[in-house]
Formats: sequence, structure tokens, C-alpha cells
Amino acid sequence: MEQLGYPMGEKPLHEVLRDHARRQPGKAAYLWYGRAISYGELDRMSDAFAARLARLGVGKGDRVALYLGNCPQYAVAHFAVQKLGAIVGPCGPLFKAHELAHQLADMGAEVIVAAAHLHPVIAEVRARTALRHVFLTGHGDLLPPGPSIDVPPELRAPAPRPEGTEDLLEAIAAERGAPPRPELSLDDVALLTYTSGTTGLPKGAMLTYRNALFKTVAAGLCNGFRGEDVLLAVAPVYHIAGMLMGIDVPVYFGATTVLLHRFDPVATLQAVERHRVTWWYSIAPMNVAVMQAPGAERWDLSSLRLNPATSFGITLTEPLAARWRAFTRGCPLFEAAYGLSETHTMDTYMPPDAVRWGTHGLLAPGVECRILDPEGRERPRGEQGEIVLRSPGCFRGYWNRPDATAATLRDGWVHTGDMGRLDADGYLTFTGRLKEMIKVSGYSVFPEEVEVILIKHPAVLQAAVIGIPDPQKGEVVKAVVVLRPEARGRTTAEELVAWSRENMAPYKAPRVVEFREALPATGTGKVLRRLLRDG
Repeated sequence: MEQLGYPMGEKPLHEVLRDHARRQPGKAAYLWYGRAISYGELDRMSDAFAARLARLGVGKGDRVALYLGNCPQYAVAHFAVQKLGAIVGPCGPLFKAHELAHQLADMGAEVIVAAAHLHPVIAEVRARTALRHVFLTGHGDLLPPGPSIDVPPELRAPAPRPEGTEDLLEAIAAERGAPPRPELSLDDVALLTYTSGTTGLPKGAMLTYRNALFKTVAAGLCNGFRGEDVLLAVAPVYHIAGMLMGIDVPVYFGATTVLLHRFDPVATLQAVERHRVTWWYSIAPMNVAVMQAPGAERWDLSSLRLNPATSFGITLTEPLAARWRAFTRGCPLFEAAYGLSETHTMDTYMPPDAVRWGTHGLLAPGVECRILDPEGRERPRGEQGEIVLRSPGCFRGYWNRPDATAATLRDGWVHTGDMGRLDADGYLTFTGRLKEMIKVSGYSVFPEEVEVILIKHPAVLQAAVIGIPDPQKGEVVKAVVVLRPEARGRTTAEELVAWSRENMAPYKAPRVVEFREALPATGTGKVLRRLLRDG
């Protein structure tokens, strides 16, 4: 098994940040709509905030919640917390009260750093949590006077500071003390990232400094990342994949990140041309939207050299990649990776010069994978079974959930609950969630294998598949479909059922089709099939 080397040393990522702050203090770590935050400034700001947190009593092992969307303040808070040996607890900025209350109470966070406009949600749940201190910041507080990229209107909205809260940037500016530098082990927990909760309430996966370091170096080296690269970060950095590609990788390699608060096709075109972006981790629908933007062909995207992407919402196909390569004048687009929160994601990577469509790529160096049958026996190459993984990226377990930890983490192996297969050349294909498998007359049907065919129908924009009870077959397939605008009112459920029977095995073909305006999804775009089932 191939092993990794560590070009910037084997140390926590915040220590690598300190190194870059000494070696290249003036280099831009982040470009925020044209405002440069240098490595020196990022290190100083995170040091100052760490000192302020320490004066509040935050120390090693304490959990600090971050309830923010994409902004430089997120990176500042992230590194500040970890410099103290405390634990970052990201909370999705789209969380409503019950979601935030659960996560804050579960992690026992006493301090939260939040976007100012989200304070009403905090106020609603605060009495049900251990919170004792609230830092607020406006997402637009660090915008430059003359932005180089179109700014989302919400970033210019007033950001009030209610009584009983502290302004994050004012706290940083006023801090004069140096932060403590506790003795840390790479195996200390540094991040508590909550799973999406496809079954039951979300659980906090405990990830260590080592987990983050290993996957950061693996992601960077496998994708040919270089210090001179300029990365575009649009995916949510509170989510493990967006964090890896938007915070961890560029900081470790000393690159520059053009950070966007949220995706906008025109702002993306501006960012790539004006800042000569070379590397973009995207979500496949973003690439489609960029190409469809009015006047998109006038923008110069020739600086892009690599574009790993994730198939959320739509599947990344070879024809789509060919369109993107032509549109950008040469940039390859390919499936980024397979991974999950419990392994700090990116267990595989796709070699750009050996893309195998329909798969999720080769195992990253240092990652072991087995494909097991229901009795725990290893399947031969090419046969389907449960994906089981082991690497230095595997988590320490679930926060306060020894039962769930014992079920998932066994002898260092993460039993993912995902089904897949390894081919003869070592490419891994994810085929579906074990718990979402549909049994039709004894046949196993995975939702993804039906969905990937359904979206080939010209009228279908999105599709999600679930099983529904059937007295004769046990279960049959139901498809919930979002039609393309031009097909609404013209395409019938009966037509899609008939088309499906012609294009897939009879037992896989949906018996029922329901049309909806949108599919329920997480803030990162992952469709929540359980809500379709519950609804």
C-alpha cells in the first residue's frame, strides 16, 4: 500500500499556517470579493481570537460552535479554536431552531461564533443549551470598498449586534495578549462534524488533527495541488468536503483561495477570469449553471487547469465533462472522490488522465478498502458489497455515542453502510446506501442506479427514488421527479413509467411517479430520501 509523505511536515494544520505566516506573510491566503487576507493577517487574527477565547476559559477539549456561512471570519475562528486544542463544531447556517438546539445541546458548546442575522435562531434556543457567550459577525464585515466580484445583496444588509453579544472583529482588534500554546497530540480531537442524519438524529463524528492532516495531504497530492495555485472555494466550508478543499488543502500548501459566500454563476465567471483561478472544487449543477449564464462565452476561463466535482443534484457524466472542457478551453472535469464524514472524506481520487466514468476513482495512498458480504466475508473484485475503510483519516468515534461507535468502527475499520464494488484496476464504484436498498421480489435495487437512468430522460431535471410497500412484491420503486421547466404540464407520470420499463430492468423500473417542484435536500445539496419517505 502506497504511503503519503508530508511536504510541510507532520503537524496540526494551524502550525502549518504559522509556518506560512513566517515564510510568506504578505501572500494572500484568501481573496474575499477582492479583499486580500494575507497569511500573516490570518495567523494574527486567529491568534488574537484564540487569546480572547482563552480569557473566556475556553481550553483543550472544549467545544466551540461555528454558525456561519462562507466568509474569512469562518477560517479565522476555525484556526483560533484549534490553536487552543479546543474542538470546532460546525453548524449549518441553514439550520432552523430544532436543528441548532439539538447540535448545540449534544456537543455541550458554551461559546458560539455566528452570523449576526442568525442571532434570532440562537435567541430562540439558548435556554435549551449550555451557551454562555455569543460572538457575532456580519458576513459582509470584511468586504473591500471596491469589490472585484459581484457581491450578494445579503452581504450588504445591516448586521445588528443585540445586547448580550460581542462583535467578533472588535474582539479581535482589541485583543493584545498572546494565546496559550497547549501541548497537543495529532490524535487529539479537533473537529466535531455532524452526519446528515439519514437515520435518526445527527451524530457528531470526532475527527482529529491527524485525520485532517492526512486527508489534506492526500487530497492535495492526488490532485496535483501546488502552492502557486489559486483555488476557488464556493462549496460550504462548514461541510467536510468544502472544509477540506476550501480551508485545509490551500492553507497546508500555502496557496491562495478566492472565497465566495455562495454560488452565483456570474460571480464565478468573474472570479475565474479576474483572479486567474487554476483549481475549482465544484458541484456538478454549478458547472451547468456557469455554462448557461447569459454571455458566459465572453469570459476567459483558460486559467483553469483542474476541476474535480461532486454529483449532487445531477450526475457528472462524460458528455457534461466534454462540454466543460470545450467551454473552458481545456479544463478537465471529473468526479472528485468518494468519502464520508467519518473518514474526513476523500477516500478515493480520480486521476485526470485516467478517468473511469461511472466510478469514484482509485483509493488514495494510505487508504485500505474491503468489500464485504452481509456475513462479513470479503467479496471478490467486481462484486458488490458493503464498503469498509481503514486509514489515518478514520474518526475516533461518535461523540457520546459508544453504541453507534461500536457498530461503525471495528478494529480500526469504518463500516460505511454504503454499497459498492472495486474493479480489477482498483476503481471504486459507490452503488447506494445499504439502509436505502429496495427489495423488489427478492431483487436488490439501489436508488442511485435508478436515478442515474431517470435523469437521462430529456424531461427530467432531478429524480430521487424510494421504496414503497407492495402486497405482492414486498416493495416497488417510486420515483419523485422534478421536471425541466419546458416539460411541466406536458410530460405525464404514465409516460415516465413506460419509458423506464424500456430503459431498465423491469424490477428496477418505477411503478409510481410523483412530480414535485423541488426535492428536500441538505444545505450541501444531498437529497434527503427519508423526508420523501416520511412525506
